[in-house]
Amino acid sequence: MTPHPTRRPVPEDMSWVLGPLLELPHVVHAAVISGDGFIQGRSPGLEQEAAEGVAAMMSALQGAARTTSLAFAGKDEVQLRQTVIESDLGWVFAIPAGENTCLTVYAAPDVNMRVVTHQMQVQVATLGAKAMGSPPRDDVPA
Repeated sequence: MTPHPTRRPVPEDMSWVLGPLLELPHVVHAAVISGDGFIQGRSPGLEQEAAEGVAAMMSALQGAARTTSLAFAGKDEVQLRQTVIESDLGWVFAIPAGENTCLTVYAAPDVNMRVVTHQMQVQVATLGAKAMGSPPRDDVPA
């Protein structure tokens, strides 16, 4: 008998949390990304291949940001609060959204950063509240 390859469980689609962010002026795309570089939710206009590239790069960037912060601070632990990239094309914002997950937004250069980062925090709180209020699964053995 051939062993079955190990399969990674498909994460719950968390695209629902992106709606209020995508309604903000100048926000172009948003995504929920796992720490290991997988898409858990994406804005409708963000193609799957592009989303996967964003997820991989954001995972690497978050790791680099943690390592850089630790090196500068001379500490053993750090918790990122926000990662921001500014380019001539716009802004990328990333904040932690629970264990091993981040919420990422891409916006045009003239976006109101304060409004976007505030709404990102609201959506993370909503995501956390939903996770805390989830009913127990029926398929878990007692």
